[in-house]
Amino acid sequence: MNDDQQALIASLEAQERSLIFTRFDNSDAWRLGSAMVAAAIERELPVTIDIRRHGQQLFHVALPGTTAENDSWIDRKVNVVNRFAAASYLVGRRLAARGRALDEALGVEPRLFAAHGGAFPIRIADVGVVGTVTVSGLPQADDHAFVTEMIGAFLGILGPARGGQVFVAMIPPGGLQPP
Repeated sequence: MNDDQQALIASLEAQERSLIFTRFDNSDAWRLGSAMVAAAIERELPVTIDIRRHGQQLFHVALPGTTAENDSWIDRKVNVVNRFAAASYLVGRRLAARGRALDEALGVEPRLFAAHGGAFPIRIADVGVVGTVTVSGLPQADDHAFVTEMIGAFLGILGPARGGQVFVAMIPPGGLQPP
């Protein structure tokens, strides 16, 4: 493992430790998903956004420029988070650093799993992983960065985004309200 890989993995692990929810219900899924859609539309990102809790899909939007293939990628990334209880990008970077692939040797069927960036665990403090927030449509590092930026904003956590920039909460005071 080279220094760049080690630094990236350490950064991804730090995100996992800091992006922790105290609770997560259907209303939270709506507010987070709606904020993600608003940001994606503002940035003109061709993404599909998916939020699940215990396997139940609570939020799903496919923006212009996406296809059914993005839904397939989402399912495969979600499977990685559910299997390894870690972000799909972190799992992929750990495997790449070891020169390994996500395959039968790890007990998974490759066509059902994708260790590519974009799926992040919904982890509840003192509980564990209860769901996923997933994006598909951008290069994997960008999918991951968008998800973690939006979760950080939702949680009110400021911190480094890609390129050393700081992200800030994009959700208005009082949050977004369902129609």
